[in-house]
Amino acid sequence: MESLKETTVETANKLGLLPEEFDKICTLLGRKPNFNELSIYSVMWSEHCSYKNSITWLKTLPREGPHMLAKAGEENAGLVDIGDNLACAFKIESHNHPSAIEPYQGAATGVGGINRDIFTMGARPIAQLNSLRFGNLNNERTKMLMRGVVKGIGDYGNAFGVPTVGGEVYFEDCYNTNILVNAMSVGIVEHGKTVKAISEGEGNNVYIVGSATGKDGIHGATFASGDLHEDSHEDLPSVQVGDPFQEKLLLEATLEVIATGAVVGMQDMGAAGIICSTSEMSAKGNHGMIIHLDKVPTRQKNMEPWEILLSESQERMLIVAEKGKEHLINAVFEKWDLNCTCIGEVVNGQQLKFYMNETLVADVNAESLVLGGGAPVYKRDYKEPAYFKQNKLFNINKVEVPSDLITVAKQLTSHPNICSRRWVYTQYDSMVGTINMSTNKPSDAAIVNIKNSKKALAVSVDCNARYVFSDPEQGCAIAVAEAARNIVCTGGEPSAVTNCLNFGNPYNPEVYWQFVHSIKGMTKACEKFQTPVTGGNVSFYNQSKIGNEDVPVYPTPTIGMIGIISDKNNAATLSFSNSGDQIFLIGTSKNCIASSQYLVSTHGINHSPAPEFNLDEEYDVQQLIKQLIKAGCVQSVHDVSDGGLFISLLESAIINSLGFEINSDEDIRKDAFLFGESQSRVVVSVSEEQMDEFISLVADSGVDFTNLGVVTHGDIIIDEEKFGNISEYSKLYQEKLESVMAY
Repeated sequence: MESLKETTVETANKLGLLPEEFDKICTLLGRKPNFNELSIYSVMWSEHCSYKNSITWLKTLPREGPHMLAKAGEENAGLVDIGDNLACAFKIESHNHPSAIEPYQGAATGVGGINRDIFTMGARPIAQLNSLRFGNLNNERTKMLMRGVVKGIGDYGNAFGVPTVGGEVYFEDCYNTNILVNAMSVGIVEHGKTVKAISEGEGNNVYIVGSATGKDGIHGATFASGDLHEDSHEDLPSVQVGDPFQEKLLLEATLEVIATGAVVGMQDMGAAGIICSTSEMSAKGNHGMIIHLDKVPTRQKNMEPWEILLSESQERMLIVAEKGKEHLINAVFEKWDLNCTCIGEVVNGQQLKFYMNETLVADVNAESLVLGGGAPVYKRDYKEPAYFKQNKLFNINKVEVPSDLITVAKQLTSHPNICSRRWVYTQYDSMVGTINMSTNKPSDAAIVNIKNSKKALAVSVDCNARYVFSDPEQGCAIAVAEAARNIVCTGGEPSAVTNCLNFGNPYNPEVYWQFVHSIKGMTKACEKFQTPVTGGNVSFYNQSKIGNEDVPVYPTPTIGMIGIISDKNNAATLSFSNSGDQIFLIGTSKNCIASSQYLVSTHGINHSPAPEFNLDEEYDVQQLIKQLIKAGCVQSVHDVSDGGLFISLLESAIINSLGFEINSDEDIRKDAFLFGESQSRVVVSVSEEQMDEFISLVADSGVDFTNLGVVTHGDIIIDEEKFGNISEYSKLYQEKLESVMAY
């Protein structure tokens, strides 16, 4: 058998391993590895599986909080207590490289994989979100990728039967080749009904359940740990193929089999397939396994041992069954007409021994393969990029205020990064399961009903990558703050965070500097809002080789956050309700246009600092917003973010075809007042009946507030100048993306 021959450092290099890593493998084994074993180490020590270049800094993130039921890295997903004997399992992960090569299947299997992480723990997925980044929308390739990704997410999620309730889409030239596709899933489980990803108990049988194993996705983890290049299309076999209907069966079977009490441990097979599940479960349980690869159900004949071990075929699980209860597991999967095959057993020690037709084809130590065990850990050098100094040189006084701000307002309204994402979200089934409470009552965060409870979940994904590029520490802190602000503006209390950290090549000191400083910003913001990081995903190598130059994407540390709305009847909406209601700005407007969409699209200036942001100021604003919503003295609540105050007012007005009349602040440039993106600001509308209590609460808070003006029947008037009617802005806002994406 060819795969049993000794390998060389040259072979290791082809599999993405460093020479020193090959030497370490030889030392661990006490010999040179065969090809099966080298393939095992190549995927398990890849960046995608081992986090070898990031774990040092990830450990600095806050990981403990009063509601935490599982610390980061302990389980497949984060787990937090939400009261009423319920817990929320949630996680976000990337599927960037596969989606850039084959957008439909890449995005679809990203959705499938993140949902499996949730229900493998015993939680039923109830909501999905996504965070997407594409290149210039004028490019036909961008349109092709976007159509494929959105259809892949929609087709898989719709068939699987879990609503997509929220997300974000941005367009920047830096994503022209390397798009980002981040998928988040949220699930609910009763306390005590979770299952761990662990293997223990000598003599317990090991089962593979679900779909048969094929050649799709082989070395997918290695593929995800390298740069995209001109020949990346040749890596198409590294892209998995999904079957949402099979996953739906697997979901129901998994939850049913957990209820039998026959499951010792269970883990889904995502990146690195069988080898990842067997090694991680064994290392966690301090046991080993004997696995017979010839017993694994396969879709192709004559698969090599390493192909079976590394295949990332979808809709599969590894289960360790309690001895004597195997019949219970078999009965459940027979009922759901799914494969359920015993492929081995748990043994004492930590060795993983893989056999093919009675021949030992790989013999490796479980602990040596995994994060926190023998996998390498690096702390890379980093240095401040030259562009960062250029950002600091920005001077607002050198930027002229346009004479025609009405035209600017209309251009921003129809900008792809500002306009409605209706073309995207109408392809998703947002209402299946009757849990989405935001459809007829839009809000800054998605509101997800918790059945048989007065509570609801508020969920959000946020990251303005331009801010992070401008200043990674400040920009990432803003991403956390905005996620928290969105949850607070719905009436929720921020609870915990999952993250998807998308960066370029970690061996590039300037990219690593972006990563390190993003972690620092995330840490200080999460500590301030008491939102511990429950886990997530690191996706390096999001860069493209254009000629001889490596071009990374903007650093994009996507924040997924959940919060708890204690009484769902008091959830807030962002939409203006009545003409005549007063409009107030909570927080302080700043003379700032830094990193705004306005600065980039109107003036063509791409280098500036992050928008003005003060963490203490942000915290105080959020505390006041909580009070106002709880007291019931606001009609609407909407944060100021992309596009500035004007866009926030417009988004609140459009829902009910209302308008607004406001006055600007004479101490602030009018373009900064309307389109600047300084943080820690929230727009609220207040009825006459609510006014006295509202004024009393805001006056006592010490937070700055301004009476901007009044809600109108439809006209938009600023400083007594008519900017137009809501109908024309609504058309610009709603139809832009649809017109661009039309065939």
